[in-house]
Amino acid sequence: MIVKTPEDFRRQIKAGWLNNDSPAVPRAVFLVEPSGFRLSEQSARDNVYMDLSVSVDPARALDQHRQLTERIAACDIPVVRFPGHASTPDDLFPNNVFATIPGRCIIGRMLHPERQLEARRRDIRGFFSDLLHYQTVDLSTDDKLVAELTGALIVDRSHRIGYCGLSQRVDRAGSGAMHRAFDLALTFEFELKPSEYHTNVVMSVLASRALVICPDAFVDPAVPEAIAEAYPGHVLTISQAEKEAFAGNCIALTHKDLFISQTAVDALSSASLDRLQAWGFEVHGVALDEIEKAGGSLRCCVAEIF
Repeated sequence: MIVKTPEDFRRQIKAGWLNNDSPAVPRAVFLVEPSGFRLSEQSARDNVYMDLSVSVDPARALDQHRQLTERIAACDIPVVRFPGHASTPDDLFPNNVFATIPGRCIIGRMLHPERQLEARRRDIRGFFSDLLHYQTVDLSTDDKLVAELTGALIVDRSHRIGYCGLSQRVDRAGSGAMHRAFDLALTFEFELKPSEYHTNVVMSVLASRALVICPDAFVDPAVPEAIAEAYPGHVLTISQAEKEAFAGNCIALTHKDLFISQTAVDALSSASLDRLQAWGFEVHGVALDEIEKAGGSLRCCVAEIF
Protein backbone atom coordinates (compact mmCIF):
# COMPACT_ATOMS: atom_id res chain seq x y z
CA MET A 1 0.00 0.00 0.00
CA ILE A 2 1.20 3.51 -0.87
CA VAL A 3 -0.11 6.47 1.12
CA LYS A 4 0.41 10.15 0.39
CA THR A 5 -0.88 12.06 3.41
CA PRO A 6 0.12 12.13 7.07
CA GLU A 7 -3.43 11.21 8.03
CA ASP A 8 -3.41 8.07 5.89
CA PHE A 9 0.03 7.10 7.20
CA ARG A 10 -1.12 7.47 10.81
CA ARG A 11 -4.22 5.46 10.05
CA GLN A 12 -2.23 2.53 8.69
CA ILE A 13 0.29 2.59 11.55
CA LYS A 14 -2.51 2.60 14.13
CA ALA A 15 -4.40 -0.19 12.36
CA GLY A 16 -1.84 -2.66 13.67
CA TRP A 17 -1.54 -4.81 10.55
CA LEU A 18 2.17 -4.20 9.93
CA ASN A 19 4.37 -7.10 10.99
CA ASN A 20 7.87 -7.23 12.42
CA ASP A 21 8.89 -10.02 10.09
CA SER A 22 12.07 -9.07 8.23
CA PRO A 23 15.73 -8.58 9.26
CA ALA A 24 16.30 -5.09 10.62
CA VAL A 25 20.01 -4.93 9.81
CA PRO A 26 22.12 -6.35 6.97
CA ARG A 27 24.18 -9.53 7.10
CA ALA A 28 27.01 -7.88 5.12
CA VAL A 29 27.80 -4.69 3.19
CA PHE A 30 29.64 -3.69 0.06
CA LEU A 31 31.56 -0.55 -0.83
CA VAL A 32 33.05 0.85 -4.04
CA GLU A 33 36.40 2.54 -3.58
CA PRO A 34 36.94 6.00 -5.08
CA SER A 35 39.21 5.92 -8.13
CA GLY A 36 40.68 9.22 -9.25
CA PHE A 37 38.31 10.98 -6.87
CA ARG A 38 36.74 14.08 -8.36
CA LEU A 39 33.48 16.01 -8.16
CA SER A 40 30.78 15.22 -10.68
CA GLU A 41 29.53 18.25 -12.58
CA GLN A 42 26.37 16.33 -13.43
CA SER A 43 25.52 15.63 -9.78
CA ALA A 44 26.33 19.20 -8.81
CA ARG A 45 23.42 20.43 -10.95
CA ASP A 46 20.93 19.37 -8.28
CA ASN A 47 23.04 18.63 -5.21
CA VAL A 48 23.39 21.77 -3.12
CA TYR A 49 25.79 19.98 -0.77
CA MET A 50 28.48 20.22 -3.45
CA ASP A 51 30.78 23.12 -4.29
CA LEU A 52 32.69 22.63 -7.53
CA SER A 53 35.10 25.42 -6.62
CA VAL A 54 36.77 23.42 -3.83
CA SER A 55 39.87 21.34 -4.49
CA VAL A 56 39.91 17.63 -3.74
CA ASP A 57 42.64 15.21 -2.73
CA PRO A 58 42.12 11.78 -4.36
CA ALA A 59 44.68 10.06 -2.12
CA ARG A 60 43.08 11.41 1.03
CA ALA A 61 39.60 10.36 -0.15
CA LEU A 62 40.85 6.83 -0.84
CA ASP A 63 42.54 6.64 2.58
CA GLN A 64 39.37 7.78 4.37
CA HIS A 65 37.31 5.26 2.41
CA ARG A 66 39.66 2.44 3.37
CA GLN A 67 39.50 3.50 7.01
CA LEU A 68 35.72 3.25 6.77
CA THR A 69 36.05 -0.32 5.51
CA GLU A 70 38.41 -1.18 8.36
CA ARG A 71 36.11 0.32 10.99
CA ILE A 72 33.12 -1.64 9.69
CA ALA A 73 35.10 -4.90 9.51
CA ALA A 74 36.33 -4.34 13.08
CA CYS A 75 32.70 -4.78 14.19
CA ASP A 76 32.71 -8.30 12.67
CA ILE A 77 30.55 -7.15 9.75
CA PRO A 78 31.53 -8.84 6.46
CA VAL A 79 32.63 -6.25 3.89
CA VAL A 80 32.94 -6.70 0.12
CA ARG A 81 34.94 -4.05 -1.71
CA PHE A 82 34.69 -3.31 -5.43
CA PRO A 83 37.01 -1.08 -7.48
CA GLY A 84 35.81 2.29 -8.69
CA HIS A 85 36.30 3.82 -12.12
CA ALA A 86 37.48 7.32 -12.99
CA SER A 87 34.68 7.66 -15.56
CA THR A 88 32.02 7.33 -12.85
CA PRO A 89 33.05 9.67 -10.03
CA ASP A 90 29.96 9.04 -7.88
CA ASP A 91 30.35 5.26 -7.81
CA LEU A 92 31.69 5.47 -4.26
CA PHE A 93 27.99 6.03 -3.34
CA PRO A 94 26.69 2.60 -4.47
CA ASN A 95 23.58 2.45 -2.28
CA ASN A 96 21.76 4.67 -4.76
CA VAL A 97 22.33 2.19 -7.60
CA PHE A 98 22.28 -1.26 -5.95
CA ALA A 99 20.14 -2.44 -3.06
CA THR A 100 18.94 -5.77 -1.70
CA ILE A 101 16.27 -7.58 0.21
CA PRO A 102 16.79 -11.24 1.12
CA GLY A 103 17.30 -13.14 -2.13
CA ARG A 104 16.88 -10.14 -4.40
CA CYS A 105 19.18 -7.50 -5.90
CA ILE A 106 17.53 -4.28 -7.08
CA ILE A 107 19.19 -2.00 -9.64
CA GLY A 108 18.06 1.61 -9.68
CA ARG A 109 17.13 3.97 -12.47
CA MET A 110 19.51 6.89 -12.06
CA LEU A 111 18.88 10.48 -13.13
CA HIS A 112 22.30 11.45 -14.46
CA PRO A 113 24.09 9.66 -17.34
CA GLU A 114 27.30 9.08 -15.35
CA ARG A 115 25.34 7.24 -12.70
CA GLN A 116 23.41 5.28 -15.31
CA LEU A 117 26.77 3.82 -16.36
CA GLU A 118 27.22 2.41 -12.84
CA ALA A 119 24.03 0.42 -13.14
CA ARG A 120 25.51 -1.53 -16.06
CA ARG A 121 28.44 -2.93 -14.07
CA ARG A 122 28.71 -6.62 -14.79
CA ASP A 123 30.91 -7.40 -11.79
CA ILE A 124 28.43 -6.20 -9.17
CA ARG A 125 25.51 -7.69 -11.07
CA GLY A 126 27.36 -10.99 -11.35
CA PHE A 127 28.31 -11.00 -7.69
CA PHE A 128 24.63 -11.08 -6.75
CA SER A 129 23.24 -13.20 -9.59
CA ASP A 130 26.02 -15.74 -10.13
CA LEU A 131 27.67 -15.98 -6.71
CA LEU A 132 24.81 -15.31 -4.28
CA HIS A 133 22.08 -16.52 -6.67
CA TYR A 134 19.89 -13.51 -6.00
CA GLN A 135 17.03 -12.66 -8.29
CA THR A 136 17.67 -9.40 -10.18
CA VAL A 137 15.02 -6.70 -10.37
CA ASP A 138 16.38 -4.23 -12.91
CA LEU A 139 14.76 -0.80 -12.93
CA SER A 140 17.68 0.78 -14.78
CA THR A 141 16.30 0.29 -18.29
CA ASP A 142 12.91 1.90 -17.63
CA ASP A 143 13.14 5.43 -19.03
CA LYS A 144 9.66 6.26 -17.73
CA LEU A 145 10.80 6.58 -14.13
CA VAL A 146 13.57 7.76 -11.81
CA ALA A 147 14.35 5.64 -8.75
CA GLU A 148 17.61 6.18 -6.86
CA LEU A 149 16.94 3.40 -4.35
CA THR A 150 18.05 3.93 -0.75
CA GLY A 151 19.16 7.44 -1.48
CA ALA A 152 15.55 8.39 -2.18
CA LEU A 153 13.85 5.66 -0.14
CA ILE A 154 14.44 5.14 3.57
CA VAL A 155 13.40 1.64 4.57
CA ASP A 156 12.32 0.43 7.98
CA ARG A 157 13.49 -3.07 7.12
CA SER A 158 11.89 -5.04 9.92
CA HIS A 159 8.41 -3.61 9.37
CA ARG A 160 8.83 -3.24 5.58
CA ILE A 161 7.88 0.44 5.64
CA GLY A 162 9.31 2.78 3.01
CA TYR A 163 9.65 6.54 3.37
CA CYS A 164 10.00 8.12 -0.07
CA GLY A 165 10.86 11.79 -0.36
CA LEU A 166 9.91 12.90 -3.86
CA SER A 167 12.55 14.99 -5.60
CA GLN A 168 14.35 15.15 -8.92
CA ARG A 169 16.01 11.85 -7.92
CA VAL A 170 12.72 9.92 -7.61
CA ASP A 171 9.27 10.42 -9.10
CA ARG A 172 5.95 8.76 -8.29
CA ALA A 173 6.50 6.07 -10.92
CA GLY A 174 9.88 5.33 -9.36
CA SER A 175 8.37 5.24 -5.88
CA GLY A 176 5.82 2.69 -7.03
CA ALA A 177 8.48 0.59 -8.72
CA MET A 178 10.60 0.58 -5.55
CA HIS A 179 7.58 -0.27 -3.41
CA ARG A 180 7.17 -3.44 -5.45
CA ALA A 181 10.87 -4.21 -5.84
CA PHE A 182 11.58 -3.93 -2.10
CA ASP A 183 8.43 -5.95 -1.32
CA LEU A 184 7.23 -3.23 1.03
CA ALA A 185 4.05 -3.47 3.04
CA LEU A 186 3.60 0.31 3.26
CA THR A 187 5.22 3.27 1.51
CA PHE A 188 4.70 6.86 2.62
CA GLU A 189 5.28 9.34 -0.22
CA PHE A 190 5.92 13.00 0.62
CA GLU A 191 7.63 16.06 -0.82
CA LEU A 192 11.03 17.28 0.24
CA LYS A 193 11.98 20.93 -0.07
CA PRO A 194 13.48 21.80 -3.48
CA SER A 195 16.95 22.09 -1.97
CA GLU A 196 16.98 18.40 -0.99
CA TYR A 197 18.06 15.74 -3.45
CA HIS A 198 17.99 12.54 -1.36
CA THR A 199 15.88 11.49 1.61
CA ASN A 200 18.83 9.76 3.24
CA VAL A 201 20.43 13.14 3.94
CA VAL A 202 17.45 14.32 5.97
CA MET A 203 16.42 11.17 7.87
CA SER A 204 17.40 7.65 8.84
CA VAL A 205 15.65 4.73 10.50
CA LEU A 206 18.11 2.92 12.77
CA ALA A 207 17.69 -0.86 13.13
CA SER A 208 13.91 -0.40 12.79
CA ARG A 209 13.70 1.03 16.31
CA ALA A 210 14.85 4.65 16.19
CA LEU A 211 14.53 7.68 13.92
CA VAL A 212 16.88 10.55 13.10
CA ILE A 213 15.06 13.32 11.23
CA CYS A 214 15.35 16.98 10.19
CA PRO A 215 11.81 18.44 10.10
CA ASP A 216 12.98 21.58 8.27
CA ALA A 217 13.69 19.54 5.13
CA PHE A 218 10.04 18.66 4.47
CA VAL A 219 7.50 20.76 2.57
CA ASP A 220 4.66 19.77 4.92
CA PRO A 221 5.63 19.96 8.63
CA ALA A 222 2.92 17.40 9.40
CA VAL A 223 4.93 14.73 7.55
CA PRO A 224 7.91 14.48 9.94
CA GLU A 225 5.47 14.70 12.87
CA ALA A 226 3.58 11.68 11.56
CA ILE A 227 6.77 9.70 10.87
CA ALA A 228 8.03 10.45 14.39
CA GLU A 229 4.85 8.98 15.88
CA ALA A 230 5.85 5.59 14.47
CA TYR A 231 8.95 5.57 16.74
CA PRO A 232 7.67 6.82 20.10
CA GLY A 233 10.40 7.67 22.57
CA HIS A 234 13.15 7.03 20.01
CA VAL A 235 13.26 10.14 17.84
CA LEU A 236 16.33 12.33 17.45
CA THR A 237 15.35 15.62 15.85
CA ILE A 238 18.25 17.39 14.15
CA SER A 239 18.60 20.99 13.07
CA GLN A 240 19.27 22.38 9.62
CA ALA A 241 22.92 22.89 10.55
CA GLU A 242 23.26 19.34 11.86
CA LYS A 243 21.62 18.02 8.71
CA GLU A 244 24.07 19.98 6.57
CA ALA A 245 26.86 18.30 8.55
CA PHE A 246 25.33 14.95 7.43
CA ALA A 247 23.97 13.95 10.84
CA GLY A 248 20.96 12.43 9.10
CA ASN A 249 23.17 10.35 6.80
CA CYS A 250 23.88 7.64 9.37
CA ILE A 251 23.27 3.90 9.39
CA ALA A 252 22.98 1.10 11.94
CA LEU A 253 24.84 -1.91 10.55
CA THR A 254 24.06 -4.13 13.54
CA HIS A 255 21.52 -3.77 16.32
CA LYS A 256 24.14 -1.81 18.29
CA ASP A 257 26.75 -0.44 15.86
CA LEU A 258 25.79 2.97 14.48
CA PHE A 259 28.07 4.49 11.85
CA ILE A 260 28.18 8.22 11.18
CA SER A 261 30.75 10.62 9.81
CA GLN A 262 33.01 12.46 12.22
CA THR A 263 31.74 15.73 10.75
CA ALA A 264 28.27 14.77 11.94
CA VAL A 265 29.48 13.60 15.36
CA ASP A 266 31.19 16.95 15.87
CA ALA A 267 27.99 18.78 14.90
CA LEU A 268 25.73 16.87 17.30
CA SER A 269 25.34 17.96 20.89
CA SER A 270 26.54 15.76 23.71
CA ALA A 271 22.89 15.34 24.72
CA SER A 272 22.05 13.94 21.27
CA LEU A 273 24.97 11.52 21.37
CA ASP A 274 23.97 10.46 24.88
CA ARG A 275 20.45 9.78 23.66
CA LEU A 276 21.70 7.50 20.87
CA GLN A 277 23.82 5.62 23.39
CA ALA A 278 20.86 5.35 25.78
CA TRP A 279 18.95 3.63 22.97
CA GLY A 280 21.65 0.96 22.86
CA PHE A 281 23.82 2.25 20.03
CA GLU A 282 27.58 2.50 20.02
CA VAL A 283 28.41 5.49 17.85
CA HIS A 284 31.30 5.00 15.42
CA GLY A 285 32.45 8.33 13.99
CA VAL A 286 34.58 8.02 10.84
CA ALA A 287 36.43 10.95 9.24
CA LEU A 288 35.06 11.41 5.71
CA ASP A 289 35.36 15.15 5.17
CA GLU A 290 37.21 14.73 1.87
CA ILE A 291 34.54 12.41 0.49
CA GLU A 292 31.79 14.71 1.77
CA LYS A 293 32.93 17.32 -0.75
CA ALA A 294 31.15 15.10 -3.30
CA GLY A 295 27.80 15.82 -1.65
CA GLY A 296 27.29 12.57 0.25
CA SER A 297 28.51 11.00 3.44
CA LEU A 298 28.86 7.72 5.26
CA ARG A 299 25.48 6.13 4.65
CA CYS A 300 25.82 6.89 0.93
CA CYS A 301 29.06 4.89 0.84
CA VAL A 302 27.53 1.73 2.30
CA ALA A 303 25.32 -0.66 0.32
CA GLU A 304 23.58 -3.27 2.45
CA ILE A 305 23.42 -6.99 1.72
CA PHE A 306 20.36 -8.64 3.25
